[in-house]
Amino acid sequence: MFNKVLIANRGEIALRVIRACHELNIKTVAVYSTADELSLHVKFADEAVCIGPPPSRDSYLNIPKIIAAGEITGADAIHPGYGFLSESAQFSKICKENGFTFLGPVPDIIDSMGNKAKAKQTMKVAGVPVIPGGEGILEGPEDALEKANQMGYPIMLKASAGGGGRGMRLVKGESEVIAAYKSANQESQNAFGNGDIYIEKFIENPRHIEVQVLADTHGNIIHLGERECSIQRRHQKLIEESPSPIVDEDTRKKIGEAAVAGARAVNYVGVGTIEFLMDKQKNFYFMEMNTRIQVEHPVTEMVTGVDLIKQQIKMHAGSECPGALYDFQLRGHSIECRINAEDPNNNFMPFPGEITNFHMPGGKGVRVDSHAYAGYVIPTHYDSMIGKIIVHAKNRDRAIIRMQRALEETIIGGPKTTIPYQMEIMKDETFKSGEFDTSFLETFNYDLEEESNKEED
Repeated sequence: MFNKVLIANRGEIALRVIRACHELNIKTVAVYSTADELSLHVKFADEAVCIGPPPSRDSYLNIPKIIAAGEITGADAIHPGYGFLSESAQFSKICKENGFTFLGPVPDIIDSMGNKAKAKQTMKVAGVPVIPGGEGILEGPEDALEKANQMGYPIMLKASAGGGGRGMRLVKGESEVIAAYKSANQESQNAFGNGDIYIEKFIENPRHIEVQVLADTHGNIIHLGERECSIQRRHQKLIEESPSPIVDEDTRKKIGEAAVAGARAVNYVGVGTIEFLMDKQKNFYFMEMNTRIQVEHPVTEMVTGVDLIKQQIKMHAGSECPGALYDFQLRGHSIECRINAEDPNNNFMPFPGEITNFHMPGGKGVRVDSHAYAGYVIPTHYDSMIGKIIVHAKNRDRAIIRMQRALEETIIGGPKTTIPYQMEIMKDETFKSGEFDTSFLETFNYDLEEESNKEED
C-alpha cells in the first residue's frame, strides 16, 4: 500500500480522496492555488503545497509544479481526481517517469479512449454495440456532406478529442452540414487544440446510461451496475441516479457484460466508466469511456456499499477485486443533485462570491460531499459546483421524496444556486414517472417568473 498520496485536484473531489486515504492509513498532500488557500481540502490534508496563482494553467494544470510538490513532500502516488489532468496521457507518463504511481490508467489507455473515433473502433472490435456512423476522422466539410447524405439525417458531428458537449453539432438536413462542420471544427480546435471531427447517426430521444467498472492488475474486471444520467443541460449532468428506472435485470446483465468487454479490450486497471446511449427499445450503443472517477460515483456507492475511491487505490496498489463484488446486489435507489453556484433565472450564469450562510441536510439516507462552508468564497476561476447532495432509500419513489426533503433543508446564503430548479424537477410528474430522456430539460416547465417573485418577496 502507498505511504503518501498527493491529490492533484481541488474542491470536493480532493476532499473525497483525502477521506478515503485517511481511512486506509495513507498520508495525504493537497496542492492548491492562491484562490483555494482557505478550501477544506487544504485544511484536512496532512500537508499542503501552494502551486501557483488562480488560473488553472498556472496551478492545477501545471505539471512541473505538481511533480515538484510530490517530490518535496515524499509522495509515492498521485491521484488526479476528475477534470484537470485526470485524463492526460502526458501527465500519466510524466508521473511514472518521476517515480510516482499514477492512480489512473497508463498513457496508452488514456490515449486510446480519449480519441473518440479510435475508442469507437476499439469497442466495435471487442463486440460492444456502437452507434452507426462513418469510420474515422472526416477530411473536411465536403467529406462530412458526402457521408451525411449517405447515412441519412439526422446526424451528429463530434469532436474526436471532445467532451462536455464542446465540438458537437446536431445536423437535421443537408443545408446545415457545411456550417455545422466548420463551427464544430473551430470550437474543437479552440477547446482541445485538436479540430478532428467524426460523424455518427443521431439516436433520437435517447437515455444516457453509464456503467461503473472496476479492474485490478490481475486481469479481473467487474461492473457495479448502471447510472441514469439523462437529466442534463448542454450535455452537462445535473441529476444522476442508480439504478436507472428504464433498465431491467436482463438489460443490466447485457449492458454490464458489454462494459466489462470494453474495459478488457484495453487491459484497463482501476475505476472507469463506459457511457452508452439507449433508445426506447433498450438497444444501447457505446458513446465514450471515462478513464477516471466520475462526479456521480456516490450513487453507485450508495446502492452497492462499495467505496470506489478506496477500491481504486487498492487496485493500483496490486490488490485483487474482492470476491464478494462479483455477486453484488443493488440495494434500494440513490439520487444525486449537483449543487452549482448558478442562477437558473439568468440562463444558469455562474454566481461566484462569499457564502454567508451554509447549512447542509442530514438524517437517514442523506450524504453531502462538499468543500464549502459559511465564509467560503467561491472562486471565479473554476467550475461552479460547490457540492453534491446524495440520498438513498428503499425505492425510487422514496428516494425522490427524501431528496425533496434534503433540498428543502439546505441553506446556502449569498450565491444563487441550482437548488430551486432541482426542487421543481423532483416534483415534476414526468421525472417521477421515469419516462424521460436527454431532452427532458429542454421542455421542463420551470416558472422563472414565479421564482423571481419569491425572491423579491
